Amino acid sequence: MIHRLLLPHGVAPGAMPLLLGRAMRAFADGYVAILLPAYLLALGFGTWEVGVLASATLLGSAAATLAVGAWGHRFHHRRLLLGAAVLMAATGFAFAVNSGFWPLLLIAFVGTLNPSSGDVSVFLPLEHARLAESARGESRTSLFARYSLLGSLFAALGALAAVLPDSVSAITGMARLNALRAMFALYGLVGCGVWLLYRRLPAPQDGAKPAPPMPLGPSRRVVYRLAAMFSVDSFAGGLVVNSLLALWLFRRFDLSLGAAGAFFFWAGLLTAASQLIAPLLARRIGLVNTMVFTHIPASLCLIGAAFVPGLHAALGLLLLRSLLSQMDVPARAAFVMAVVTPGERAAAASLTAVPRSLASAVSPTLGGALFAAGWLAAPLLACGLLKIAYDLALWRDFRENGPRSG
Repeated sequence: MIHRLLLPHGVAPGAMPLLLGRAMRAFADGYVAILLPAYLLALGFGTWEVGVLASATLLGSAAATLAVGAWGHRFHHRRLLLGAAVLMAATGFAFAVNSGFWPLLLIAFVGTLNPSSGDVSVFLPLEHARLAESARGESRTSLFARYSLLGSLFAALGALAAVLPDSVSAITGMARLNALRAMFALYGLVGCGVWLLYRRLPAPQDGAKPAPPMPLGPSRRVVYRLAAMFSVDSFAGGLVVNSLLALWLFRRFDLSLGAAGAFFFWAGLLTAASQLIAPLLARRIGLVNTMVFTHIPASLCLIGAAFVPGLHAALGLLLLRSLLSQMDVPARAAFVMAVVTPGERAAAASLTAVPRSLASAVSPTLGGALFAAGWLAAPLLACGLLKIAYDLALWRDFRENGPRSG
């Protein structure tokens, strides 16, 4: 029954562990993105340090993704995914027992923590390449939509779990800082669960040699253009990753952890709903139009939220943004896989993910610095304007030659 619900018609059963693993990781990412600034503030760090640590997580993810793109062909994908799961477990346990800035900075760089609303980890190119091999045509777009849907839905549930430290502290009398540490230990346990799940992936056959590297060939130019455009989008998004957006809500409206968790829960549910609409919309108006015509209104909502005076108006605009802003994710993934040859898909996934991760790694530090300077509206405004510029450039260059649904 679960297979029928999660796997579109014509998709290989081997995609199931990847979908379930995405759901588990998204749950952990959902609460970590909210608790990360609260945890760091509880340790005595300021808003600038929060931005620096968020940047370190994204920069480390970019470096790991680059390494996978350069040397990953030497290893079977199952081994790489199992190794990434081990790294996730180690990240959670190490973050739970350290309090110093420099150890935490190192763990953030090396590990898998994700302060954003999307998946920017080393798992992403590995899973995208495997998913692309599991389906074709419209089934591929539907598969990527389910992948994104599970990520959004379980990230929403994870955001709701952000209330647990305060609840546990109030019920048991445990120090709030220790309750926060326990949530990072839970992140490590989720990594152990992902490792057990990925053991179900097909093992390499005895004596089988790794496939030779498949560098970009005829699709190189279009992949480079897309990578450059996606980098602008990611740099903009890094200014208001979920950890910084939570920090903005804490600073501007004095929002509690419980209220922030509830907001991100509903935002995640709206994002999840949008993943169901995305493939239907892409089938009618095309992948590129889906990406652009949903993204621009989302950016306008973010700009509006930066300037409205009331909490309810700001949250309303941010919720509307959540309904629209991630509808481009399955369309973008399917678009990249559709405009390259099958042999180039792994390289294309890596080469579009790495610049995006590098670009998004720089901006949280800038966003944290702007918050520290008291310019609370600046990161949201800059993010919205840059994303609109990206959308217009993408539509100009690819509106006529993009596939309709992958």
